Amino acid sequence: MLKGKRILLIIGGGVAAYKALDLARRLMERGASVRGVLTSGGQEFITPLSVASLTGDECYTDLFSLKDEAEMGHIRLSREADLILIAPATADLMSKMANGIANDLASTILLATDKPVMIAPAMNAQMWDHPATKRNLETLRGDGVHIVQPGDGMLACGEVGPGRLAEVMDMVAAVEDFFGGDNLLLSGKRAVVTAGPTHEPIDPVRYIANRSSGRQGFEVAAALSRLGADVTLVAGPCAQETPAGVTRVDVETAREMQAAVDAALPADIAVCVAAVADWHVKNGGAQKLKKSKDGTPSFEFGENPDILKGLSGLKKGRPALVVGFAAETENVVEHATEKRVRKGCDLIVANDVSAQTGIMGGEYNEIHLISAAGAESWPKMEKSAVADKLALKIAEVLKG
Repeated sequence: MLKGKRILLIIGGGVAAYKALDLARRLMERGASVRGVLTSGGQEFITPLSVASLTGDECYTDLFSLKDEAEMGHIRLSREADLILIAPATADLMSKMANGIANDLASTILLATDKPVMIAPAMNAQMWDHPATKRNLETLRGDGVHIVQPGDGMLACGEVGPGRLAEVMDMVAAVEDFFGGDNLLLSGKRAVVTAGPTHEPIDPVRYIANRSSGRQGFEVAAALSRLGADVTLVAGPCAQETPAGVTRVDVETAREMQAAVDAALPADIAVCVAAVADWHVKNGGAQKLKKSKDGTPSFEFGENPDILKGLSGLKKGRPALVVGFAAETENVVEHATEKRVRKGCDLIVANDVSAQTGIMGGEYNEIHLISAAGAESWPKMEKSAVADKLALKIAEVLKG
């Protein structure tokens, strides 16, 4: 999505500097080339070697480097980029930028550049709210600097409030938004995504569920949104944060999920990631069930609606592309291939959720993408990367 874009990443001092390493990696995964500049404060938290090893390029630290400044290195660095990104942007760096101070490599680059600049501030809540910081921020906005707003929460100093460095994927999204329409491959498209487990009540305090965390579905919703789609996320009970720009509808049971999906139609894209329970309890208790001398209770089960098959089989208003997920524990490709035909969907994303894989509830996924043409196996990667690759695949298929 950022193929061919050159980003100069200036890393300021602060505990949040460690996030810059993940940020560089995420930008590179999307095709950008990243070159690092590490301030003296930044070097208190991460090393030039770690930045250079990750980016595959030299990490620049010294304004008075004999080798680099013989070629006017600060000028070259300031001009050989499509975007200069500062993360974290400390109060000190913001003050230097706002007042034209150039007393180290980073601030000199920023004064010498004719390229667009984006900052992701990070600092103590009181520093963020200080009148001087507010004045500097307004000056920078007036100078055309792009701002990635900090988050609100627990800070490294132990205080709670605004000033927390934006999440890595929010910074990535801001960079993608900056480069604009070239990346909005799904602009004008409507998508509905299901995620998480469903809970099927046995009585008011007990339910049938599964181990799905909802993470992969939430990442898919976020990835589709980043490509410009209007996304409705129908979520079963889970603790995931709602992705930026996504409309979230919370449900509990499979039948509630079915109703919410129906309400989200029409849509161009449907991605059924949720681990929906196959059955519900027909004879559950209106009150909490108690132990009795009659022994263990017996339950009668009713079949839940098949949301994926229902979407695939719509005679009127079927989404142009219907994608299902297949969580398997054996014969993954074979079972998923059969499922795609049985459900009538266009694509199936299959994975092995056996306990030893750590996929269900974990950060990583290893999938096989099943289509009418066969199976395409992807290497193990973080669920956010799986989501981005799947979103691009969806855009490619819709484009034809």
